Amino acid sequence: MIEESARVVKVNGDYAWVETEPATSCGSCSARAGCGTSVLASLFGRRDAPVRAINRAGARAGEQVVIGISESSLVRGSLAVYMVPLAGLLAGALAGRYIGAELLAGHAELASIAGAVFGLLAGLAWLRLFSRASGRDERYQPVVLRHRIAPGR
Repeated sequence: MIEESARVVKVNGDYAWVETEPATSCGSCSARAGCGTSVLASLFGRRDAPVRAINRAGARAGEQVVIGISESSLVRGSLAVYMVPLAGLLAGALAGRYIGAELLAGHAELASIAGAVFGLLAGLAWLRLFSRASGRDERYQPVVLRHRIAPGR
């Protein structure tokens, strides 16, 4: 289980909306002058993005909690987000090149580009369906695990 500290913003039924605490190390390392992340952070600042988590610990608004998500769910979700559209793009490009070489002599490159776009769009459409299904699947949802105990208590 991957865990992160968070603050409960609001509670809605069986769910709690939480905000994670930002990492404070950005900008303090020796690579900050050439780091794109620190440049973007200085331009856009920190934006709060509440996340819905299953509230198994009975947390209330304003409380500090620990949320978690299983490693396998995180890996599966990451593979879906990154690999499926990329695989669709590559498969579409290869299929387009093959079809273009057989049917459209001299236009294999154009067919490859069209196939790549079609494959990418097909991968993104699948990802949209996966995202909707995983939004209802508790395995892919963060969970409020426990209340966080402040240091020194």
